[in-house]
Amino acid sequence: MFAAVADRRWRSSLAGAMTVPPIRERPDACPGALQTHAAADGALARVRLPGGALTAEQLRALSTAAGELGDGALELTSRGNVQLRGLRSGGERELGDRLAEAGLLPSATHETARNVLASVLSGRTGGVLDVRSWVTEFDARMCADPALADLPGRFLTAFDDGRGDVAGLGADVGLLALDRATVALLLAATDTGLRCRPDEAVGLALAATRGFLDERAAQGGTPWRVTELAEGPARIAAALGGPRTDPLPVPSPPLTGPAGAVLQDDGRTALVAVVPLGRLTADQAGLLASTAVGGLQLTPWRSVVVPDLEGAGAAGALAAAGLVLDPRSPWLSVSACAGRPGCAKSLADVRGDVVRAVATGTLPMGGARQHWVGCERRCGRPSGNVVDVVATSTGYRIG
Repeated sequence: MFAAVADRRWRSSLAGAMTVPPIRERPDACPGALQTHAAADGALARVRLPGGALTAEQLRALSTAAGELGDGALELTSRGNVQLRGLRSGGERELGDRLAEAGLLPSATHETARNVLASVLSGRTGGVLDVRSWVTEFDARMCADPALADLPGRFLTAFDDGRGDVAGLGADVGLLALDRATVALLLAATDTGLRCRPDEAVGLALAATRGFLDERAAQGGTPWRVTELAEGPARIAAALGGPRTDPLPVPSPPLTGPAGAVLQDDGRTALVAVVPLGRLTADQAGLLASTAVGGLQLTPWRSVVVPDLEGAGAAGALAAAGLVLDPRSPWLSVSACAGRPGCAKSLADVRGDVVRAVATGTLPMGGARQHWVGCERRCGRPSGNVVDVVATSTGYRIG
């Protein structure tokens, strides 16, 4: 009797994620480091950085590649990845060689599938578990599985250490630490009720990822996301089997990420620098790399974490370079698509308009969390409660 009731509750909790799948008439063409996108300003390459992690040397390598092969800047994405724009014709091969040499391209076959978010500052402060080892293990095991090369480039995984910062960002497969001994499996940012120990978590996430491909094949092989499968979360979870508990609500993601100096549990300091509109110049990248004492982390809020510092002494230099460390800055609340001239479909110079609005204090909606876009496609829109500012032929429209 109890098992039947629990099963009904579980299926009911996943009902909100069940949708009629769209018909995908073309294969996923999400850009990667080797499979570029032809934008109006040249080829665009996207480099996946699982968990947003990279070393100072890798940041320098990316910035140098952007300067010598592209338009000179790096773009940070809402998945903690990096884009290079304006790549010259034929530069893809050289970019791939450079990325491989820097350790940023461990698999040519799986490179577009390596979309992994991880809690910011996990293992340094906050959370109940350190999920950094999950990221490296998941990435290695995924790249070693030939079948997972078929994952669409939009498929997303998220590992949340219990603080609730990435669990609700709409990932297809997620892990949420509930306590030091218990991890919940999420599908389409919804709790399945399936639980495991921390040392079993990566295996369960991989099984759920393979389950997506199995269900995708069974339904015709066209969907790109779990939410595009008919009853996707419920079917995948049912195929995994195992005992289930009553599902818990998944925390909503914060509207903005951290900024400024953060005291770590070990007494050291992490500086979190927000990059306005996610566009990181060569000088800024070089300064961040020289400030770092080890690794860095890119976040879904288009910021860069420089951890393990002995103090906040570098904050002034970072701010002077145009990076934002003030948690009250309006730059924490606004993002934008590429706009003109980078996108031929855009109806406005979106980024220029955002810069003017911030400078003059005229952001709409009282400065609420907002995303400016040049057309109805609304590219780059963050998850959560975000106001859309959409360019039209006669100006901008709210909503």
